[in-house]
Amino acid sequence: MLLTFSKYPSGMKKITTALAAFAFLFSQSQNIQNNPTSNHGNKFEQLGTILQSPNEYRTASGAPGTKYWQQKADYDIDVTLDEKNLTVLGSEWITYYNQSPDKLEYLWLQLDENQHDPNVDANYFDENKIDQPVTKDELKGLTRKQTLVELGLGDKILEVTDELGKPLKYTINQTMMRVDLPKALNAGAKVKFKVKWKYKMSNRMETGGRGGYEFFPEDGNHIFTLTQWYPRMCVYSDFQGWQHKQFTGRGEFALAFGNFKVKMTVPADHVVCSTGEIQNASQVLNAAQMQRWQKAQTSTDVIEVVTLEEAKSAEKNKSTATKTWIFKADSVRDFAWGSSRKFVWDAMPAFVGKHKTMCMSFYGKEAYPLYRKYSTKTVAHTIKTYSKYTIDYPYPVAQSIEAANGMEYPMICFNFGRAEKDGTYTEGTKNGMLLVIIHEVGHNFFPMIINSDERQWSWLDEGLNTFVQFLTEQEFDPNFNSQRGPAHKMVDYMRLPKNQLEPIMTNSENIIHFGPNAYGKPATALNILRETVMGRELFDFAFKTYCTRWAFKHPTPADFFRSMEDASAVDLDWFWRAWFYDITPVDIALDTVKAYRLENGKQIPMKMDTIKHYPSPKPFEHITKIRNRESGMKFLIDVDTTLRDFYYHYKPEQTVTKEVKNRYESLELMPDSQFNKIKNNYVYELKFTNKGGTVMPIIIKWNYEDGTTEIDRINAYIWRKNENEVTKTFMKPNKVVSIQLDPYRETCDINEKNNNWNLAGEPAKFDVFKNKAVIRGQSTGENPMQKAKQK
Repeated sequence: MLLTFSKYPSGMKKITTALAAFAFLFSQSQNIQNNPTSNHGNKFEQLGTILQSPNEYRTASGAPGTKYWQQKADYDIDVTLDEKNLTVLGSEWITYYNQSPDKLEYLWLQLDENQHDPNVDANYFDENKIDQPVTKDELKGLTRKQTLVELGLGDKILEVTDELGKPLKYTINQTMMRVDLPKALNAGAKVKFKVKWKYKMSNRMETGGRGGYEFFPEDGNHIFTLTQWYPRMCVYSDFQGWQHKQFTGRGEFALAFGNFKVKMTVPADHVVCSTGEIQNASQVLNAAQMQRWQKAQTSTDVIEVVTLEEAKSAEKNKSTATKTWIFKADSVRDFAWGSSRKFVWDAMPAFVGKHKTMCMSFYGKEAYPLYRKYSTKTVAHTIKTYSKYTIDYPYPVAQSIEAANGMEYPMICFNFGRAEKDGTYTEGTKNGMLLVIIHEVGHNFFPMIINSDERQWSWLDEGLNTFVQFLTEQEFDPNFNSQRGPAHKMVDYMRLPKNQLEPIMTNSENIIHFGPNAYGKPATALNILRETVMGRELFDFAFKTYCTRWAFKHPTPADFFRSMEDASAVDLDWFWRAWFYDITPVDIALDTVKAYRLENGKQIPMKMDTIKHYPSPKPFEHITKIRNRESGMKFLIDVDTTLRDFYYHYKPEQTVTKEVKNRYESLELMPDSQFNKIKNNYVYELKFTNKGGTVMPIIIKWNYEDGTTEIDRINAYIWRKNENEVTKTFMKPNKVVSIQLDPYRETCDINEKNNNWNLAGEPAKFDVFKNKAVIRGQSTGENPMQKAKQK
C-alpha cells in the first residue's frame, strides 16, 4: 500500500492501495493541466493531501496533538517449556485499558504461531516455479502443506474467560482472534480476561519463522527462542482503528505498550534470557553464579555469569527437574525469551548519562570465540551511539543472543556468529555478526520505543534503524565496510528495470526486493539528507526531535516527514516525493563545459587544445568516513584496543591493476589580464541534464592545474524551474584541468560515466573487484586466520 490515509473512529474509511495511488497520480496530472505550459512535472509541489490531514490527535508540525491517545495492555503470564515433547503451555491474564474516545464492542488479538497452521492462506500466497533439476527448496515448497499438517503446528486455544471465570465468545480468523465482550467497553474503562493456550514448537531451521528451536545433534541439546509465543493485543489507533492485517511472516508487528510479569518453568539446568529484569536470580543461580552476577553489576569489563565450563558440563548432564524463572518488564510493547542449557551468559554495565543498563550476551560454545570478545561490548556501544542520535536508552537491560538468525524484541535480540571448530573465523563472519548485533539491538529504539506500525510501513522502523546502524558501525571502526547507508551502495538496486522497483511507501507484503526497499534505500535517503541536503547539524536536531516526540507512542510516516521539516526549516517535500513516493533514479549528467576569457569587455571562447590525460581520483572514501575523521571522532576500536583481532593487523597482498586510459577532449584555459578584478580568473559554463528523473543537489569537484581541488554544492532547488536541464556559470581563480560530479558518491547516481570532464576512466570491473577485496572490513570469503593458525 502506498499510504494508509486516516481512518478515524468517527467513521472515515481507509483508502485502499488503488485509490491512494490514483489520488497521487491524479494530483500530479491536475497540477500539469492547471499549468499547461509547465516544463516540469511539479516535483517541487507540496505533498498536500497525499499526507493524512492534521487533527487534534496529530498536528501539522508532526507532533502529537493535545488529544493524542493510545491503548495499553498489561500481561501476567505463566508458561511451561516442555523440552521432551517440544511444546509450550501458557496461561495469561490480560488487562486492556481503553484510552480511546470510542466504545469497543470486541477486542482483537494476534495468534502469530498460526503462521505455521497448514490452513493459513499466507503459506501459499507466493507463486512458485519448477526448474530442472528440481531444487531442494522447490521440493520443500511443493510439500509444505503436507509437512505442516504432519507437524500439527499452530496455536491451540484452550479457553478464554472473563475475570469471574465465565467463558467469552471468540472467533479465530487465521492469525487473528476476536474476543466478543458481554458489554461494550466504554472510553476510559478497562477489562480483564484470561486466555489459556498451547502449541507445538517448530524446528525453525527447517520450517522457518522467527521462533522455535534449533537442535544440535552432536550433543543432543536445543536452543529455544520464544518469540510471538503468546496471544497479544492488536493495536487500536486514531489513524486506522484496529490493525488486524493478517501475519504472513513478512510484515512484522504493531503492538501496544504495557507492563509484563512472566513466570517461565523450564528444565532446571537451563539458563533463561528474557525481556525485562530477573526477579529471582538467587533462586535459579548457584552461589558462584550469583556472586559473579553481583560482581558484574559494577564491573568495568565483561564478566561470565555462567561460564563456558559450566555450559559444557550442563550439555552432558541433562536434568529432569524444573525451575521457574521470573521476569518483569515495564513500558514495553512485546516480550520474548530464550532458554537452553548450552548458554554461556556474560554481562557488564553501560551508562547513558547516569542511567545504568546491564548489557549481556547468551551463546553456545560454537559462538564463544566471537561472542565472548565482541557481543556484549557491541551491545554497549550500540545503545550509547543510538542514544546520541535518538533518545537516551531507558531500559535496564540490553542483550544479544546467538541463535543463528536475526530478530529483535524489547531488551533482547537473537543474532548469529559462530566460529569454525578450530576457533578461527572469516572476516566476513565477524563483520556480519557485528552488523547484525548492532542492527537488532538498535531495534530497541525503532520500533520498540518509537513504536511505528511495522505491518504497514516496514521502512519506518527498518529503514530508520539501518540508517543509525550505519552511523554506529562507522563509530565502531572507521574502516568498517558498511553494506547499507553510503549512497553508492544503492546504485545497483536503483539501476534495476522499473518493473522491479517499488516506492519506499509500498506495503511490506507487496515488495519484490524487500532488503533494498525497506532497509537500504530509506537508510541511503536519510544519509543523503544528513550529509548532502540538510547538513549534519540541522538533520541531527530534526531527527532527534522526531524521536523525542514519538518515544513510547505510535508515529506514522506523515509525523516523521512533518517533524523533519518543522524542526529544520528545510522544505523537503521534493525529497519525500522523489525518494519515498517515486522510483526514478538519480542520473545527473555533465553535458558540456564551456570556458571563456574576457577581452575588451567581450566574452571570447577559449581555443581547444590537444588531448590530455589526468589521473583518476584517489581511492574512494564515502563522505561520512571523511567527515567523521575530520571531526576528530574517537572510534571504539581505538578506545578499546582489545577489540582488535587478527584481521585488524592482517594485510593481504595488494593487487596492482593495469592503467586504463580513456581519451577526453580538454580545453586550454587562459587567464584574462585585461581587467584587474578578474585577473587570473577563469569562467566556466556547465550544462547539466537530469537523465534519471530524480532531482538532487549538484556537487562539483574542480581539479586545478596546481594540484589543488575545490568542492561546490548547489541546492536541489536549482531544478525548480526546469527539472530536465540547467546551466550554471562559475568564475574560478585557477586553471581547471578536470571536473567531477558527485565525487564522494553521495547522491546514488546510477551512471558515473557521464559525471566527468577530462578525467581518466575507471578500472575494469575485474580490477575494481580486486581493489575492493583488500579493504579491511570486506571479506574475500577465505579464512586467512585459519591458514595462519595452521602455519
